[in-house]
Amino acid sequence: MNPGTVLLLFVFVYFVGLLVISYFTSRNSDNQSFFIGNKKSKWWLVAFGMIGTSLSGVTFISVPGTVGKMTGSEYIFGGFEYYMMVIGFFIGYFIVAAILLPLYYKMNLTSIYTYLGKRFNVEAHKIGSVFFIVSRAIGATARLYLVVNVLQIFLLEGLGVPFWLTALVLLLMVLLYTFEGGVKTIVITDTLQTSFMIISLIACIIYILSNLNLSFGEAYTILEQKNYTHLINFDPNSKTFFLKTILGGIFITIAMTGLDQEMMQKNISVDNLQNSKKNMLTFAGTLLFVNLAFLFLGGLLYLFAIQNGAGYSQITNIVEGKEVVSNVFGFKDTAGNVANIMGDDLFPALSLQGHFPMIISVIFIIGLISALFPSADGALTAVTSSYCVDLLNLNEDKSKTEKEKKSLRIKVHLTFTVVFFILIMFFKAMNDKSIVYLIMEIAGYTYGPLLGLFAFGIFTKFKISKKYSILTVTLLAPVLTYLINYLVTETTDYRIGVELIILNGLLTFIGLWMVKNKNYLKVV
Repeated sequence: MNPGTVLLLFVFVYFVGLLVISYFTSRNSDNQSFFIGNKKSKWWLVAFGMIGTSLSGVTFISVPGTVGKMTGSEYIFGGFEYYMMVIGFFIGYFIVAAILLPLYYKMNLTSIYTYLGKRFNVEAHKIGSVFFIVSRAIGATARLYLVVNVLQIFLLEGLGVPFWLTALVLLLMVLLYTFEGGVKTIVITDTLQTSFMIISLIACIIYILSNLNLSFGEAYTILEQKNYTHLINFDPNSKTFFLKTILGGIFITIAMTGLDQEMMQKNISVDNLQNSKKNMLTFAGTLLFVNLAFLFLGGLLYLFAIQNGAGYSQITNIVEGKEVVSNVFGFKDTAGNVANIMGDDLFPALSLQGHFPMIISVIFIIGLISALFPSADGALTAVTSSYCVDLLNLNEDKSKTEKEKKSLRIKVHLTFTVVFFILIMFFKAMNDKSIVYLIMEIAGYTYGPLLGLFAFGIFTKFKISKKYSILTVTLLAPVLTYLINYLVTETTDYRIGVELIILNGLLTFIGLWMVKNKNYLKVV
């Protein structure tokens, strides 16, 4: 049997398993099961499952690829610089647990954007929800694109399957097993998928160490000698300068976890605040070790490739009549040309092009699919929940029966599946080769207004009642952020990185301060 067919068979079996779980968990489910799991989720299940949601295909593929990727700066390779952002994530989770979780439980929220409606007005509530839906739809589909593209290039293209069909089938798979149960199903399936992802990570590390006949210590020493392990970027002009990477990581976590309905609907599905905090902090600590393991794996992948004949070189292309020199890494073909696998293509190329044995290829595919589904299922459920609860006000609508509400929710679910498909095709057209930092940049623009809006609500006591003032501020802030980023890039050596979200949030906060009422409001 063709190796590609064998791997696809494993994908099918894996999916059938998810459908079986979905069938048992969705029995007797209602809208509250879909939205928040009836607040009966076990904290330790949520904590473990959230690892898979947070990591996604980006961590599984893109993060290992950054280790040996040439940067064009004084630090030759990306190394372990990404870990500075992970440290920022870790600090951010403590802030979410200390400030945001108590607020959400105190107000007994189904959608976290209900807070904005109670603190400000209906306009703020709707704006918060819309920014989340846009942010999560773009972020989730960028992650989805990365995995779909890997399956397409390394497995399905050779079988004549078009990219659009691959994307559509995978989205329909996600739709099928989240259709009824929502969060109630996802809490269980994400736990299973996180387990497979971590097993895949460990198995790949053990195989490469064994193949290279190295211990952990010996492998780390070689990585160090090759400049693959440098941790701290001291160049303040660089996008990955360590202080702004840590700060950016903190605020990205606050925004992309604490102000994100997808992540928070799982947390508030836990029965009480103390257990929800346990979930958040357990999950945060675990991520420190898992991300470090992915970076170590990235270094090992480059070592393995070099040991088997890959190498770095430069190629010259003509772009708009000018010669552009690019760094590449990969194996030479018979004509002496190098197919570049540096970055996101490294792990898939080694796993699926005959460099690893079949068992490791199977483990990689299972890990990859396990990274895809938690990101996709949670996002699809969360944007559906937010649209139904925040924009359609479905929970408070007394004119509709439970059956009518469920029918409407299913229609919304199907509509967002189509939207996700369109966005995946958009990312295919962009064809960005290192999507991890692209996602962080997009988040800076779309989550920044949410960060500023929640910060103003929590840390001040001012009302904002002038019609459309909040809408105006939250639309102008990202535009001003883009203009500032453009001017700084064009006129100075400084490069704005993940701190983009801080700038955007600050501009939103300042704008809200300018349009505030003079009278105070007792904070909710």
